Amino acid sequence: MNYKDYYQILGVSKKADEKEIKQAYRRLARQYHPDKNQGNKQAEEKFKEINEAYEVLGDANNRTKYDQLGSNYHRYQQMGGNASDFDFSQWFGQGSRGGGQRVNMDFGDLFGSQGGFSSQSSGGFSEFFNTIFGQQMNARQRQAPRQDFFNQQSATSDMEQVVTISLEEAFHGTTRSFTQNGTAFTAKIPRGAKNGTKIRLKGKGNVTTYGQGDLFLVVQVTPHQQFKRVGNNLEVDVPVDVVTAVLGGKVIVPTLSGDVTLKIPANTQGGQTFRLSGKGMPHLRQPSEAGDLMAKITIQIPTNLTPEELELYEKLAALQNASEFKTM
Repeated sequence: MNYKDYYQILGVSKKADEKEIKQAYRRLARQYHPDKNQGNKQAEEKFKEINEAYEVLGDANNRTKYDQLGSNYHRYQQMGGNASDFDFSQWFGQGSRGGGQRVNMDFGDLFGSQGGFSSQSSGGFSEFFNTIFGQQMNARQRQAPRQDFFNQQSATSDMEQVVTISLEEAFHGTTRSFTQNGTAFTAKIPRGAKNGTKIRLKGKGNVTTYGQGDLFLVVQVTPHQQFKRVGNNLEVDVPVDVVTAVLGGKVIVPTLSGDVTLKIPANTQGGQTFRLSGKGMPHLRQPSEAGDLMAKITIQIPTNLTPEELELYEKLAALQNASEFKTM
Protein backbone atom coordinates (compact mmCIF):
# COMPACT_ATOMS: atom_id res chain seq x y z
CA MET A 1 0.00 0.00 0.00
CA ASN A 2 1.34 3.42 -0.96
CA TYR A 3 1.53 6.36 1.39
CA LYS A 4 -0.56 9.36 0.19
CA ASP A 5 0.82 12.87 0.63
CA TYR A 6 -2.32 14.90 1.31
CA TYR A 7 -0.35 18.13 1.68
CA GLN A 8 1.01 17.70 -1.81
CA ILE A 9 -2.45 16.89 -3.19
CA LEU A 10 -3.84 20.18 -1.82
CA GLY A 11 -0.65 22.05 -2.72
CA VAL A 12 0.00 23.40 0.78
CA SER A 13 2.91 23.16 3.18
CA LYS A 14 2.85 21.07 6.34
CA LYS A 15 2.81 24.34 8.30
CA ALA A 16 -0.34 25.60 6.56
CA ASP A 17 -3.07 26.78 8.90
CA GLU A 18 -6.74 25.88 8.74
CA LYS A 19 -7.59 28.89 6.57
CA GLU A 20 -4.91 28.09 3.98
CA ILE A 21 -6.05 24.47 3.78
CA LYS A 22 -9.67 25.44 3.34
CA GLN A 23 -8.84 28.00 0.64
CA ALA A 24 -6.74 25.48 -1.28
CA TYR A 25 -9.49 22.89 -1.05
CA ARG A 26 -12.19 25.26 -2.29
CA ARG A 27 -10.07 26.40 -5.21
CA LEU A 28 -9.22 22.85 -6.33
CA ALA A 29 -12.74 21.53 -5.73
CA ARG A 30 -14.15 24.21 -8.01
CA GLN A 31 -11.48 23.49 -10.64
CA TYR A 32 -12.03 19.73 -10.74
CA HIS A 33 -15.74 19.60 -9.89
CA PRO A 34 -17.61 17.02 -12.06
CA ASP A 35 -20.07 19.65 -13.26
CA LYS A 36 -17.20 21.46 -14.97
CA ASN A 37 -15.42 18.33 -16.17
CA GLN A 38 -18.11 16.00 -17.42
CA GLY A 39 -16.66 12.81 -18.90
CA ASN A 40 -13.13 13.66 -17.75
CA LYS A 41 -11.93 10.62 -15.75
CA GLN A 42 -8.67 12.28 -14.72
CA ALA A 43 -10.56 15.23 -13.25
CA GLU A 44 -12.89 12.77 -11.55
CA GLU A 45 -9.99 10.99 -9.84
CA LYS A 46 -8.39 14.30 -8.92
CA PHE A 47 -11.67 15.47 -7.36
CA LYS A 48 -11.76 12.29 -5.26
CA GLU A 49 -8.21 12.87 -4.06
CA ILE A 50 -8.94 16.48 -3.16
CA ASN A 51 -11.95 15.56 -1.06
CA GLU A 52 -10.09 12.73 0.61
CA ALA A 53 -7.19 15.06 1.44
CA TYR A 54 -9.50 17.65 2.94
CA GLU A 55 -11.34 14.99 4.92
CA VAL A 56 -8.05 14.41 6.68
CA LEU A 57 -6.33 17.81 6.77
CA GLY A 58 -9.57 19.72 7.34
CA ASP A 59 -10.19 17.87 10.60
CA ALA A 60 -7.85 18.75 13.47
CA ASN A 61 -7.89 15.24 14.98
CA ASN A 62 -7.44 13.48 11.65
CA ARG A 63 -4.58 15.81 10.77
CA THR A 64 -2.80 15.13 14.05
CA LYS A 65 -3.00 11.40 13.48
CA TYR A 66 -1.90 11.76 9.85
CA ASP A 67 1.09 13.91 10.83
CA GLN A 68 2.17 11.30 13.39
CA LEU A 69 1.91 8.59 10.75
CA GLY A 70 3.83 10.76 8.28
CA SER A 71 6.67 11.36 10.71
CA ASN A 72 7.06 7.62 11.33
CA TYR A 73 6.81 6.81 7.64
CA HIS A 74 9.41 9.38 6.53
CA ARG A 75 11.77 8.41 9.37
CA TYR A 76 11.46 4.79 8.24
CA GLN A 77 12.40 5.79 4.68
CA GLN A 78 15.33 7.91 5.85
CA MET A 79 16.68 4.86 7.66
CA GLY A 80 16.72 2.98 4.33
CA GLY A 81 13.47 1.08 4.77
CA ASN A 82 11.51 -0.06 1.72
CA ALA A 83 8.31 1.89 1.39
CA SER A 84 6.35 -1.22 0.41
CA ASP A 85 7.45 -2.93 3.63
CA PHE A 86 6.27 -0.24 6.03
CA ASP A 87 3.99 -1.63 8.74
CA PHE A 88 0.68 0.21 8.63
CA SER A 89 -1.03 -2.27 10.93
CA GLN A 90 -0.52 -0.12 14.02
CA TRP A 91 -2.69 2.53 12.37
CA PHE A 92 -5.51 0.28 11.15
CA GLY A 93 -8.90 1.98 11.47
CA GLN A 94 -8.04 3.77 14.69
CA GLY A 95 -9.90 6.94 13.81
CA SER A 96 -9.83 10.13 15.80
CA ARG A 97 -11.54 10.84 19.09
CA GLY A 98 -13.91 13.71 19.48
CA GLY A 99 -15.29 16.00 16.80
CA GLY A 100 -13.54 18.22 14.32
CA GLN A 101 -14.32 20.40 11.32
CA ARG A 102 -14.78 17.61 8.82
CA VAL A 103 -16.39 17.89 5.40
CA ASN A 104 -20.17 17.67 5.83
CA MET A 105 -21.06 15.27 3.00
CA ASP A 106 -21.78 11.62 2.31
CA PHE A 107 -18.95 10.32 0.14
CA GLY A 108 -20.80 7.08 -0.48
CA ASP A 109 -23.39 9.00 -2.49
CA LEU A 110 -20.80 11.26 -4.04
CA PHE A 111 -18.64 8.52 -5.48
CA GLY A 112 -21.06 5.62 -5.54
CA SER A 113 -24.11 6.85 -7.42
CA GLN A 114 -23.58 10.26 -8.99
CA GLY A 115 -22.27 11.30 -12.39
CA GLY A 116 -20.79 7.95 -13.34
CA PHE A 117 -18.38 7.67 -10.40
CA SER A 118 -17.16 4.15 -9.77
CA SER A 119 -18.78 2.45 -6.82
CA GLN A 120 -16.49 0.96 -4.19
CA SER A 121 -17.40 -0.77 -0.99
CA SER A 122 -15.23 1.79 0.79
CA GLY A 123 -17.40 4.66 -0.43
CA GLY A 124 -14.81 5.86 -2.96
CA PHE A 125 -11.81 6.45 -0.68
CA SER A 126 -8.37 5.08 -1.37
CA GLU A 127 -6.98 1.96 0.29
CA PHE A 128 -4.63 4.18 2.27
CA PHE A 129 -7.48 6.29 3.66
CA ASN A 130 -9.62 3.28 4.54
CA THR A 131 -6.72 1.60 6.31
CA ILE A 132 -6.08 4.60 8.52
CA PHE A 133 -9.48 6.25 8.86
CA GLY A 134 -11.95 3.69 7.49
CA GLN A 135 -13.47 2.54 10.77
CA GLN A 136 -14.01 6.12 11.83
CA MET A 137 -15.58 7.09 8.50
CA ASN A 138 -17.88 4.07 8.42
CA ALA A 139 -19.16 4.95 11.88
CA ARG A 140 -19.89 8.50 10.78
CA GLN A 141 -21.72 7.32 7.70
CA ARG A 142 -23.92 5.02 9.80
CA GLN A 143 -24.84 7.91 12.07
CA ALA A 144 -25.67 10.38 9.26
CA PRO A 145 -28.51 9.95 6.72
CA ARG A 146 -27.44 9.51 3.10
CA GLN A 147 -27.93 12.60 0.99
CA ASP A 148 -27.34 13.40 -2.63
CA PHE A 149 -24.13 15.44 -2.78
CA PHE A 150 -25.13 17.82 -5.52
CA ASN A 151 -28.54 18.57 -4.04
CA GLN A 152 -26.93 18.94 -0.63
CA GLN A 153 -24.37 21.40 -1.93
CA SER A 154 -27.07 23.59 -3.48
CA ALA A 155 -29.39 23.31 -0.49
CA THR A 156 -26.74 24.19 2.07
CA SER A 157 -25.06 27.04 0.20
CA ASP A 158 -27.81 29.04 -1.52
CA MET A 159 -30.73 30.40 0.48
CA GLU A 160 -34.20 31.73 -0.30
CA GLN A 161 -36.10 34.16 1.87
CA VAL A 162 -39.56 35.61 1.27
CA VAL A 163 -39.73 39.40 1.51
CA THR A 164 -43.17 40.98 1.86
CA ILE A 165 -43.60 44.52 0.53
CA SER A 166 -46.52 46.85 -0.11
CA LEU A 167 -47.68 47.93 -3.56
CA GLU A 168 -46.39 51.42 -2.81
CA GLU A 169 -42.95 49.97 -2.06
CA ALA A 170 -43.07 47.98 -5.29
CA PHE A 171 -43.91 51.22 -7.12
CA HIS A 172 -41.22 53.40 -5.56
CA GLY A 173 -38.62 50.73 -4.74
CA THR A 174 -37.50 50.00 -1.20
CA THR A 175 -34.84 48.36 0.96
CA ARG A 176 -34.67 45.67 3.61
CA SER A 177 -32.01 45.09 6.25
CA PHE A 178 -30.67 41.64 7.10
CA THR A 179 -28.07 39.99 9.27
CA GLN A 180 -26.44 36.86 7.85
CA ASN A 181 -23.39 35.03 9.17
CA GLY A 182 -22.91 37.80 11.71
CA THR A 183 -22.80 40.56 9.07
CA ALA A 184 -25.48 43.24 8.66
CA PHE A 185 -26.31 44.47 5.17
CA THR A 186 -29.05 46.24 3.26
CA ALA A 187 -30.73 44.81 0.16
CA LYS A 188 -32.31 47.01 -2.49
CA ILE A 189 -35.66 45.92 -3.91
CA PRO A 190 -36.08 47.55 -7.32
CA ARG A 191 -39.06 49.45 -8.67
CA GLY A 192 -41.56 47.26 -10.46
CA ALA A 193 -40.94 44.15 -8.35
CA LYS A 194 -43.89 41.75 -8.41
CA ASN A 195 -44.95 38.48 -6.81
CA GLY A 196 -42.24 35.90 -7.44
CA THR A 197 -39.51 38.38 -8.39
CA LYS A 198 -36.18 36.96 -7.22
CA ILE A 199 -33.36 39.24 -6.17
CA ARG A 200 -29.95 37.57 -6.02
CA LEU A 201 -27.52 38.77 -3.38
CA LYS A 202 -24.21 37.19 -4.29
CA GLY A 203 -22.20 35.76 -1.44
CA LYS A 204 -24.89 36.37 1.19
CA GLY A 205 -25.99 32.75 1.58
CA ASN A 206 -24.73 29.92 3.77
CA VAL A 207 -21.04 29.35 4.30
CA THR A 208 -19.96 25.84 3.24
CA THR A 209 -16.72 24.10 2.43
CA TYR A 210 -17.25 25.21 -1.19
CA GLY A 211 -17.49 28.87 -0.33
CA GLN A 212 -20.39 31.12 0.49
CA GLY A 213 -23.62 30.68 -1.42
CA ASP A 214 -26.08 33.31 -2.60
CA LEU A 215 -29.18 34.68 -0.92
CA PHE A 216 -32.29 34.89 -3.10
CA LEU A 217 -35.00 37.26 -1.93
CA VAL A 218 -38.42 36.17 -3.20
CA VAL A 219 -40.76 39.15 -3.36
CA GLN A 220 -44.36 38.91 -2.18
CA VAL A 221 -46.50 42.03 -2.77
CA THR A 222 -49.47 42.39 -0.44
CA PRO A 223 -52.90 43.10 -2.03
CA HIS A 224 -53.89 46.76 -2.09
CA GLN A 225 -57.27 47.99 -0.86
CA GLN A 226 -57.68 50.49 -3.70
CA PHE A 227 -55.57 49.37 -6.66
CA LYS A 228 -55.55 46.05 -8.49
CA ARG A 229 -52.38 45.11 -10.35
CA VAL A 230 -52.63 43.38 -13.73
CA GLY A 231 -49.12 42.93 -15.09
CA ASN A 232 -47.68 46.44 -15.20
CA ASN A 233 -51.12 48.06 -15.36
CA LEU A 234 -53.20 49.19 -12.42
CA GLU A 235 -56.97 49.24 -12.12
CA VAL A 236 -58.89 51.58 -9.84
CA ASP A 237 -62.57 52.42 -9.33
CA VAL A 238 -63.42 56.13 -9.61
CA PRO A 239 -66.76 57.18 -8.05
CA VAL A 240 -68.58 59.89 -10.04
CA ASP A 241 -71.76 61.65 -8.98
CA VAL A 242 -74.81 61.45 -11.22
CA VAL A 243 -74.75 65.11 -12.27
CA THR A 244 -71.12 65.01 -13.39
CA ALA A 245 -71.71 61.74 -15.23
CA VAL A 246 -74.66 63.28 -17.10
CA LEU A 247 -73.24 66.72 -17.79
CA GLY A 248 -69.56 65.85 -17.95
CA GLY A 249 -66.85 67.47 -15.89
CA LYS A 250 -63.68 66.87 -13.94
CA VAL A 251 -63.06 64.04 -11.46
CA ILE A 252 -60.13 63.24 -9.19
CA VAL A 253 -58.33 59.96 -9.93
CA PRO A 254 -55.91 58.51 -7.34
CA THR A 255 -52.57 57.15 -8.53
CA LEU A 256 -49.54 55.79 -6.67
CA SER A 257 -47.65 58.97 -7.51
CA GLY A 258 -50.43 61.35 -6.40
CA ASP A 259 -53.93 62.39 -7.45
CA VAL A 260 -54.57 63.58 -11.02
CA THR A 261 -57.55 65.29 -12.64
CA LEU A 262 -59.48 63.49 -15.37
CA LYS A 263 -61.99 65.23 -17.62
CA ILE A 264 -64.90 62.98 -18.51
CA PRO A 265 -67.44 63.67 -21.25
CA ALA A 266 -71.19 64.14 -20.82
CA ASN A 267 -73.30 61.00 -20.57
CA THR A 268 -70.45 58.91 -19.10
CA GLN A 269 -71.78 55.47 -18.19
CA GLY A 270 -71.09 53.38 -15.13
CA GLY A 271 -68.40 50.78 -15.90
CA GLN A 272 -66.83 52.94 -18.59
CA THR A 273 -63.02 52.84 -18.34
CA PHE A 274 -60.52 55.58 -19.10
CA ARG A 275 -56.83 54.85 -19.69
CA LEU A 276 -54.24 57.09 -18.04
CA SER A 277 -51.04 56.37 -19.92
CA GLY A 278 -47.87 55.84 -17.89
CA LYS A 279 -49.63 55.95 -14.51
CA GLY A 280 -49.26 52.23 -13.80
CA MET A 281 -46.37 50.22 -12.38
CA PRO A 282 -42.77 50.74 -13.51
CA HIS A 283 -41.34 48.00 -15.72
CA LEU A 284 -38.96 45.92 -13.61
CA ARG A 285 -36.09 45.96 -16.13
CA GLN A 286 -36.92 49.40 -17.55
CA PRO A 287 -38.13 51.45 -14.60
CA SER A 288 -38.19 54.63 -16.71
CA GLU A 289 -41.18 53.09 -18.52
CA ALA A 290 -44.47 52.27 -16.82
CA GLY A 291 -47.79 50.61 -17.48
CA ASP A 292 -51.13 52.39 -17.56
CA LEU A 293 -53.80 53.16 -14.99
CA MET A 294 -57.28 51.98 -15.93
CA ALA A 295 -59.83 54.26 -14.24
CA LYS A 296 -63.22 52.55 -14.09
CA ILE A 297 -66.20 54.84 -13.52
CA THR A 298 -68.73 53.90 -10.85
CA ILE A 299 -71.87 56.03 -10.60
CA GLN A 300 -72.41 57.31 -7.09
CA ILE A 301 -76.11 57.53 -6.17
CA PRO A 302 -76.78 60.48 -3.87
CA THR A 303 -78.14 59.88 -0.38
CA ASN A 304 -79.64 62.19 2.24
CA LEU A 305 -81.09 64.57 -0.34
CA THR A 306 -82.24 67.98 0.80
CA PRO A 307 -85.90 68.90 0.13
CA GLU A 308 -84.78 71.15 -2.73
CA GLU A 309 -82.68 68.39 -4.34
CA LEU A 310 -85.51 65.89 -3.95
CA GLU A 311 -87.91 68.33 -5.61
CA LEU A 312 -85.56 68.76 -8.56
CA TYR A 313 -85.24 65.00 -9.03
CA GLU A 314 -89.03 64.68 -8.96
CA LYS A 315 -89.31 67.34 -11.67
CA LEU A 316 -86.69 65.48 -13.71
CA ALA A 317 -88.65 62.27 -13.32
CA ALA A 318 -91.82 64.02 -14.47
CA LEU A 319 -90.04 65.40 -17.53
CA GLN A 320 -88.70 61.95 -18.40
CA ASN A 321 -92.17 60.39 -18.07
CA ALA A 322 -93.70 63.09 -20.26
CA SER A 323 -91.02 62.55 -22.88
CA GLU A 324 -91.66 58.83 -22.91
CA PHE A 325 -95.44 59.40 -23.22
CA LYS A 326 -94.97 61.64 -26.30
CA THR A 327 -92.89 59.00 -28.09
CA MET A 328 -95.50 56.30 -27.65
